[in-house]
Amino acid sequence: MKKKEIYLDNAATTPVDSAVLKKMQPYFNKKYGNSSSIHKAGDSARKGLDEARQQISTFLNCLSEEIYFTGGATESNNWLIYGVVDKFWENGGKNKPHIIISSIEHKAIIEPAKYLEEKNLVEVTILPVNKQGIVELDEVKKAIKKNTILVSVMYANSEIGSIQPIKQIGELIKKTNQEIVFHTDAVQAINYLNCNVKYLNVDALSISGHKIYGPKGVGALYLKKGIPIAPLIRGGGQEHGLRSGTENIPGIVGLGEAINLVSKNNKDNNRIKTLRNKLITGIMKDIPDVQLNGTLEYRLPNNINFSFLGIEGEGILIELSEQGIYVSTGSACASHSLKPSHVLSAIGLSDEESHSSVRFTLGRQTSNNDIDYVLNILIKAVNRLRKISGR
Repeated sequence: MKKKEIYLDNAATTPVDSAVLKKMQPYFNKKYGNSSSIHKAGDSARKGLDEARQQISTFLNCLSEEIYFTGGATESNNWLIYGVVDKFWENGGKNKPHIIISSIEHKAIIEPAKYLEEKNLVEVTILPVNKQGIVELDEVKKAIKKNTILVSVMYANSEIGSIQPIKQIGELIKKTNQEIVFHTDAVQAINYLNCNVKYLNVDALSISGHKIYGPKGVGALYLKKGIPIAPLIRGGGQEHGLRSGTENIPGIVGLGEAINLVSKNNKDNNRIKTLRNKLITGIMKDIPDVQLNGTLEYRLPNNINFSFLGIEGEGILIELSEQGIYVSTGSACASHSLKPSHVLSAIGLSDEESHSSVRFTLGRQTSNNDIDYVLNILIKAVNRLRKISGR
């Protein structure tokens, strides 16, 4: 008998939607031309590229020429930070520029910022968050200086699902009348939140294919027309000369189709949220000594993060995995680290509470029966592990 498999790690990656795969397939072996070639084979590939760019620009409510394809959101985030700072110095900047990020950003934002700071090329302010994992507007206002050139705050956090007041932060930045680039990492937000860039008041926004039922190894950066940025890769002049290299047409086509399907699947968000709440209620009702990390009100509809006090989250993960249930302890990109999650530390959790955390992230494929099965197995696993630990 085949073991039941339930995937609850959708914040780490998602399965490729069958419609996305179908749309991609011809671009591997039928429409395989180089989109820079002027013959018919190249034209066929270029049409796929142009359609995907239009699909994403329609979704984000921006111009198609404001979409730049990348190898993923990590690349988009790095490029945005390095590119804006490089351009500042290239344009004759004299005083050291100042950038602002939040304490719960993805490492793809934190590490480039720290690197530039170590090189004495920028001054960095890291915004605190409250216990719910939310950046407060007063903290942003206090942090802005005369030499601030960039603010980057993620739209929704991958570990605790906290949704940031991006629209309000954008409004605040506009009121300063300073030339500040406002960027948001919207990787986790695309599936569930309003990503209209005009509504959000953002100048730049990063997305990733594999978080939205698209392929891995492809992403995009929205960059408002007129925002100065240095090229990421120089060479053949692709992506308006800012990100050279032959485009990954199958991946780009897949990203476009995945974005196209997001709006069609929005009606599923309430169902996912109902299942999430059922799992939260079941855990709090039947398992003692647990705490929900982050806010319930301003949270992604698919995200749950609990600390199971007295036992290691990794132990729970292994127990569940043995039963075909796949979850996470912290962000997948940092799951091999023994250090406590920087996100959970930022909201005030102790090292012990952080190490006892488990993240469950639901997806389109999650069913009511799945939640029943998970609760049944989880309760047994926690009881067994606590008995072993003598708690």
